[in-house]
Formats: sequence, structure tokens, C-alpha cells
Amino acid sequence: MPSPPLRVFLTKAQDQKLLELSKSAIVSQKAKNRANMIRLSAIGWRVEKIAQYLRVSKLVVRNSLHRWLDKGFMGLEDTPKTGRKRKWQPSDLAVVEVKLETEQRAYSSRQLCEVLANSRKIQLSERHLRRILKKKL
Repeated sequence: MPSPPLRVFLTKAQDQKLLELSKSAIVSQKAKNRANMIRLSAIGWRVEKIAQYLRVSKLVVRNSLHRWLDKGFMGLEDTPKTGRKRKWQPSDLAVVEVKLETEQRAYSSRQLCEVLANSRKIQLSERHLRRILKKKL
């Protein structure tokens, strides 16, 4: 037996707040899309139609609607990214770039890692530093 269609019901105040959030400049695009998904569901659109209209998968729409039902407005926010946090900051790479530009000599990745370890107290492997610098170029 198929499950009933997933649908959200909103009060006028909630609908107005979601409309404001979907037009806000300080809200992420994903949060704006989630707000639009919820509003479209509230006016009777089915999950498939919302997904097609917003060019996302049906699973994304279902997850967004379930997050709304579970958490309300808190469900609109992006969840923190998984994985380990970065050990370096863009300002650390700026130190390396300044070093490379000001001094007229070549540095190996091992020497650059030592520069970061001594001046910024950051331990990076040579391979990781090379990968970061390649992305930067």
C-alpha cells in the first residue's frame, strides 16, 4: 500500500516568513530553495512537481519537507560539513606566496613546509602543500 503524499501545512505567519527568507540576500541559496519547496508543498504541489520545477531530485525535496516537519525554521539551515577541519588558512598561504615572490630563489615543498612550521606553527605534509598550491594556481 503506497504511503500518502507528503504535504506541509503553513500558517499565514509561517508562509510570510518563508517568503521573506526566500528573497533575502543574506540567506544561502540552498536555504532559499528549501523555503520555496515548503511553500510549494503548502499550496498543494506534489513532491515530483516541486523537484521538476526546482531542478532537484525528489529525495532532496522529501528530505527538505521532513526537515521542516521535524525542526521547523531550524531545518532550513545548512548542516555542518563532515570531516576534519582545515589546518591551514588562506592567510597562511599568503605567507608562502610572499616568500616565493620576494626572494629570488627556488624552494622545495619540504622547505616551504618548514617555513610554515616555523613561522605559522602549521604542520602540513609536502604532498598536501603541493596539492594546495596547485589548486591555487
